[in-house]
Amino acid sequence: MTAPVSTTTAATAIALGDDALVLSHRLGEWAGHAPVLEEEVALANIALDLLGQARILLSMAGDEDELAYLREERAFRNLQLVEQPNGDFAHTIARQLCFSTYQSLLYGQLASGDGAFAPLAAKAVKEVAYHQDHAEQWTLRLGDGTAESHERMQRGLDALWRFTGEMFQPVEGLGESDGVSWAALHEGWTESVTAVIEKATLTVPSGPQEGAWTAGAGRQGLHTESFGRMLAEMQHLHRSHPGASW
Repeated sequence: MTAPVSTTTAATAIALGDDALVLSHRLGEWAGHAPVLEEEVALANIALDLLGQARILLSMAGDEDELAYLREERAFRNLQLVEQPNGDFAHTIARQLCFSTYQSLLYGQLASGDGAFAPLAAKAVKEVAYHQDHAEQWTLRLGDGTAESHERMQRGLDALWRFTGEMFQPVEGLGESDGVSWAALHEGWTESVTAVIEKATLTVPSGPQEGAWTAGAGRQGLHTESFGRMLAEMQHLHRSHPGASW
């Protein structure tokens, strides 16, 4: 049985767990629709990695099934970035590049500390590094590929860039005592993502990094229109057959 945690730790676990859960579901939507069989497997594996993280994190805060399937929309604390619809493959890769780079840096910091999330981060940091590498390699292939792939990759980055600023708003309960420096994370993310975008012959979008308007209040339970539809789909089976087991 999991030992009880503080209210603050539970809130942090829900925020990080919701990020992983929601993005896992979004990537799962590619099943049967990926452009090639190899990517069908790759995206499914990334989704399963994230689902595993979500289960551990949500279990720190309560019953993982209840938290995933019985909460209302306003109770979810995920970043608005991860709930954005898949769009085309390039759009999904743009979302992956932004989030996996953030998650890789955050887990790296957490793994170096001795807080409540250090054990999870230490185990997950290798799989998250693969997620980041996968996104980076596809960004390079699409950005420096055909004229159409270049245009689609740029369009995906441009559409999602305004959601990236929310990643650097400190998560309640995570700070220096956990090994987390939000300023260093922001700086590292900007440097890493910028290098990949420029190497892919793409243009870094203007937006939150330059003080322009930025979207994002997911941590406060405010979500974009598409999230409600996604949540209804994700929770439908559990809510339709409460208490069922097989």
